[in-house]
Amino acid sequence: MSHYRLGVDIGGTFTDASLIDEITGEVWSAKVPSTPADPAAGFMTGTERALGAARAHAADVRYVVHGTTVATNAIIEGRVARSAFVTTEGFRDMLEIARQVRPTLYDVRFEKPRPLVPRQLCFEVSERLDAQGQVLKPLDERAVLLLAAELNTCQVESVAVCLLHSYLNPAHEKRVGELLRACLSGVSVSLSSEVAPEIREYLRASTTVINAAIQPVVSRYLEQIAARLREAGISAELLVMQSSGGVYPAGAAGARPAFMVESGPAAGVIAAAHLGQTLGHQDVISLDMGGTTAKAGLVEHGTPRVTRDYEVGATARAGIAGLSLGGYPLRTPVIDLVEIGAGGGSIAWVDSGGMLRVGPQSAGADPGPVCYGWGGQEPTVTDANLVLGRLNPDYFLGGAIRLDVERATHAIRRRCEARLGMGVVEAANGIVEIANAAMVNALHLVSVQRGYDPRDFLLVTFGGAGPLHANALAAELAIPETLVPVSPGIFSAQGLLVTDLKRELTLALMEKLERTSAQRVHRAFAELERQGAAELRAEGVAPAEIAFQRKVDARYVGQSYELTIPFGECLEDVARRFHEEHDRAYGYSAPEEPVELVNLRLVTVGQIEKPRPRRLPEPAPSAQRPEPKAARQVYFPDAGGFLECNIYERSRLAARALVEGPAVIEEYDSTTLVHRGFCVTVDAYGNLRLNKDARG
Repeated sequence: MSHYRLGVDIGGTFTDASLIDEITGEVWSAKVPSTPADPAAGFMTGTERALGAARAHAADVRYVVHGTTVATNAIIEGRVARSAFVTTEGFRDMLEIARQVRPTLYDVRFEKPRPLVPRQLCFEVSERLDAQGQVLKPLDERAVLLLAAELNTCQVESVAVCLLHSYLNPAHEKRVGELLRACLSGVSVSLSSEVAPEIREYLRASTTVINAAIQPVVSRYLEQIAARLREAGISAELLVMQSSGGVYPAGAAGARPAFMVESGPAAGVIAAAHLGQTLGHQDVISLDMGGTTAKAGLVEHGTPRVTRDYEVGATARAGIAGLSLGGYPLRTPVIDLVEIGAGGGSIAWVDSGGMLRVGPQSAGADPGPVCYGWGGQEPTVTDANLVLGRLNPDYFLGGAIRLDVERATHAIRRRCEARLGMGVVEAANGIVEIANAAMVNALHLVSVQRGYDPRDFLLVTFGGAGPLHANALAAELAIPETLVPVSPGIFSAQGLLVTDLKRELTLALMEKLERTSAQRVHRAFAELERQGAAELRAEGVAPAEIAFQRKVDARYVGQSYELTIPFGECLEDVARRFHEEHDRAYGYSAPEEPVELVNLRLVTVGQIEKPRPRRLPEPAPSAQRPEPKAARQVYFPDAGGFLECNIYERSRLAARALVEGPAVIEEYDSTTLVHRGFCVTVDAYGNLRLNKDARG
C-alpha cells in the first residue's frame, strides 16, 4: 500500500525534498543544489535521493506537493508570455496610468515598473456597466470577433480581460472570454471576474494580467515536472502550494498561477504554525533564512496572517504600509511575509561612499559562495560565518560540500578589508551584523508594524542559515524562547506535507452594515459553500473532510481600504469584531461611525490527515549532560574575540539534554549557534529550545 508523502521545495540556492512515512512518522530528507537552468533536474535529484534514503519505491508515493518560486522568478526576470489586455472602451491606458503613489514622495527619478503588457497590445471593447452592475451599453460582439482576428495576427500566447464593474456583473466579461477562446486556438484567456472579482479596477486588472503573463510559463513548467514524475514511476497527483498556504492540483495551478506566486515561502510559515500547534504554542513568528533570502511571517491563534496587499517584482525599498510600491499589485490571498535579500548567499559589497552593504544580490546556486569553490568571487554571509569559525568546513551538508576557509578569507580581504580599513575578522563580523540588522528589521515589520509585540511570540527559525543567526536576533528583540525544529534546513519542504487543500471564493457586496440583512448574507455564503464543496469533491475530497471558513471585508464608510474579519452568526458580531480589529491594527476605533461590508470571502478547506511527530526514546539520566564531539575557536562580538566552544552533534542529543553556551550544534543541513548566557534544551520530539540561561 502507498503510504509515503513527498514534498519538494525549490529555493534559489538549494532544492529540498522531504519524504514522510504516514504510518510511522519517520522522515527522510535530501538537500541538493538548485538547477536554475532546469529546475526539474534538481527536483528529481532531490526526489531520488529521498527515496533512496528511505529505501522506498516510487510506486509507494501517494502524495506529492511542490513549492516553487517559478512564477515570481518569471516576472522578476521578465520571462513572461507575450500577452494582450482587453478592457472597456476608454480605459486602454489603465496599466500605463497604474497608481499615483510612489515609494518616496520627492524622488523625481522614480520610474513606475514597465507594464507586463505593452500599450500596443492593449485593446478596448464597446460595452459599459454602471457601479451597480446594470448595463449602460450592451456588448458589441461583432467588435469582439474583429478584435480576435487582430489578436491572431499579434501572435499572443495569452489574453487578460478586465471590464469595468465585472466583479458585480460578469456577463459581458464571460461572453468576451467565450468568443476569444473560440477564435484563438492555443491561447489562454484570463478573466478578472474569475481571477480577482473585487473592487478597484487597476488592482483587479494587474492581478489578471499577472495571471495571463505567467500562465503559459507555469503550465509548461508543471507539465514538465509531472512528466518527469511519471517517468520515475510516481503516479501520485502533483499538488502545488498556494500563496495563501493551501494546496491545489497542478492543473488548477496552471490555470490560475497568480495564486501560487509566493508558493515556496508560504510552506515554511505553514510548517511553523503546525509545529507550534503540536507543541501548544498558538502564537508564532517564523524566520526562514535560506541561501538567497530571509522570510519572516506571523502566526496568531494558530493561523498565519494573510494579506491581499502584495506586490510581485518589487524593489527592496520600503514605502507605505510596508509595501515598496515599486512592483505589480496582486489581489490574491498571500501569507503575510516580509522577505529581504539577506540569505547565506547574499553578497557583501562596499558602496561608493565606503559603506559596507549586504545583499540584495545573491550568489545563488551558481556560482554560490566563494567557499564552495564553484567559481564564486564575491564574499557572502556564508563566507563570513566560515571565517568567524561558526561553520565546520568539513561538515557542511554532512560533508557533501567541503568549505574552503582560505578562499573565503581571501575574498573578504580583497573586496572589503582594503576599502574599509579593517581586518578580515572585523569585516566578516560586520557582514554578519549587517545581515542580522536587516532580519531584525524584517521581524519588526511583520510584528510591531502589524500591531503585535514580538515578546509575546515563540520564534521558530529554520532554513539552512536560520539557526546560525537566531540567537542574536532573539536577544535583540527580547523574544523569550526560540525553537529550532528537527532538520531545519528542509523544514519548509515538510510544511508542504501538513497543509490542507484550499479554495477561496469572493463575492462583492458593497453595502452598509445597517442596511444588510443577515438572511441575505447567509444565503450568499451558502451559495459560495455549494461552489467550493463542488470543486473539492471533483478533486476526490470526501464531504466529511470539507470545512468552511466565512470571512468578510469591512471598513468605515468612506475609508479606502478594508480589514478582513471572521463572520459568525449575526451582523452585530461583525461590527464589534471590526472595531476591535481596527483598534488593534491602527490604535483607535470609532464605534459611532457606520460600518460598510465590501466583500464576502469563503475559504473551503479539504482537510488531510497530518503526519504525527515522532517522540525521542526515553533517555538515560547521563544523557542530560551530553559530551561534545570536539571544540574550536568561534568569534563572538560581545566577548571581543574568539572563544573556545564545545561542538555537539545534534543527532546524538537525547530528550532533555542540556547544552550551555557558548556552543555550536551541528547537523546535516544546518548549524545552531548558542551565545554566552544562553542554553539549549532538547524537547521530547527532538526540537531545540533556546532560552536565556536562568543563572544569568
